[in-house]
Amino acid sequence: EVQLAESGGGLVQAGGSLRLYCAASGTTFDEAAMGWFRQVPGKGREGVACIRSSDATAWYRDSVEGRFTISVNDAKNLVYLQMNSMTPEDTAVYYCAVDEGHPCTAKWTPAYVDVWGQGTLVTVSS
Repeated sequence: EVQLAESGGGLVQAGGSLRLYCAASGTTFDEAAMGWFRQVPGKGREGVACIRSSDATAWYRDSVEGRFTISVNDAKNLVYLQMNSMTPEDTAVYYCAVDEGHPCTAKWTPAYVDVWGQGTLVTVSS
């Protein structure tokens, strides 16, 4: 059984940084798109960033472009999200996700996700 486990969330002041980790067990994701969504109460999950190692593609939503960086380890079983210059608008529960059937593009959507992590809370104080 494939499982994802996130860690690294917490409380940070505006302008600060956090790094999220997503560890995969049960498989490696050589061909899959891996990435992150986030969700605030009352709203649906929105794509934050994704990456696919097989074709070296990555995508970021406009509001995090230039501030967040997604990367994968050499073993293709750990995904990182480095978040810098954070703002209160980044406050959300962040979910790691895997889409095994589609590339990493601006169409990174919850509807195509095959495996979800349990989520980790990120809070940015003003």
